[in-house]
Amino acid sequence: MLDRFNRKINYLRISVTDRCNLRCHYCMPENDPSLLRHEDILTFEEMQQVVAVAVALGVDKIRLTGGEPLVRRDIVELVSMIAAVPGLNDLSMTTNAVLLGRFAKALANAGLKRINISLDTIDPLKFKRITRGGDLQKVFDGIQAAREAGLRPIKVNCVVGNQPDVTDIKNVERYCHENGLHIRFIQQMDLQTGHFDIVKGGTGGDCKHCNRLRLTSDGKVKPCLFSDLSFDIRLLGIQKAMEMALDNKPEKGTVSLNNCFHNIGG
Repeated sequence: MLDRFNRKINYLRISVTDRCNLRCHYCMPENDPSLLRHEDILTFEEMQQVVAVAVALGVDKIRLTGGEPLVRRDIVELVSMIAAVPGLNDLSMTTNAVLLGRFAKALANAGLKRINISLDTIDPLKFKRITRGGDLQKVFDGIQAAREAGLRPIKVNCVVGNQPDVTDIKNVERYCHENGLHIRFIQQMDLQTGHFDIVKGGTGGDCKHCNRLRLTSDGKVKPCLFSDLSFDIRLLGIQKAMEMALDNKPEKGTVSLNNCFHNIGG
C-alpha cells in the first residue's frame, strides 16, 4: 500500500487490550484509568479478520501491543490465529515482560518471532517507583525465558525523559550489551503537545519514512499516533476503514487530544 505521500505502508500495530499490570507514570494513571468495557474490545476472530484484510492489502508486518498484551486472556491463542494468516512475514510483540517468563515458550511455539521489552532502568527501587510497584526480577526472568524460547532479536525500549538520568541510560545500555539485547532509546512523548522525536536505534518517530497504521483494541484504525483521526472497522467494515486510514494518513504527526498511550499502543 502507498499513501498519498508515496510512503509504503506495510506495518500494522494492534493494541489487544487497554489494560496493564503496571502503572508507569508516563503511560497510565495511577488510579481509575478510563478503561474500555469488555464488550467493546475486539474479539480474537475480529482481530484475525483485520490481519487477513490488511495482509491482502499489502501489510506483512504485525506487532501486538497494549496496554500490556500478556494480560489479555488466552493471548497465546490469538498469536496462533494471527500467525496462521497466509502472507504474514513478521509477527512481534511489545511487552513489559513481567509475565513473559510464563508465556515466552508458548508464544514462540504459537508463531511469535521476536519481542520488544520496555525497560527504563535496571535499578530495582527506581523500577518500582517508575512502574508504581513493579518487580524488576520478573522482567529479568522474562528476558531470560525469551532467550531460551528462541525469540530473536530481543529489543529493549528505554524511555528517556526530558532530564535523563545518565547513570540509568549507561546501566541499561551495558546490561543490553552484556546480554545480547538490542537497545533503543525513546524520547518521552506527549500526545497532547505533539512532542516526539526519532527513536535512537529504531525507526519510530521518523514521519518521512513512516510505514505503519494502528488498530486500537476497540476497533479503530488510526493513521498516526499523533492524530485524533480514526476509522471504525465495525461501522465501516474492515477494508473501508483500512483504506480511509491510508488515504487520510497525515504527512507528519501533530497532536492527539483523545487518546492515552495505554489505549493506543504507543
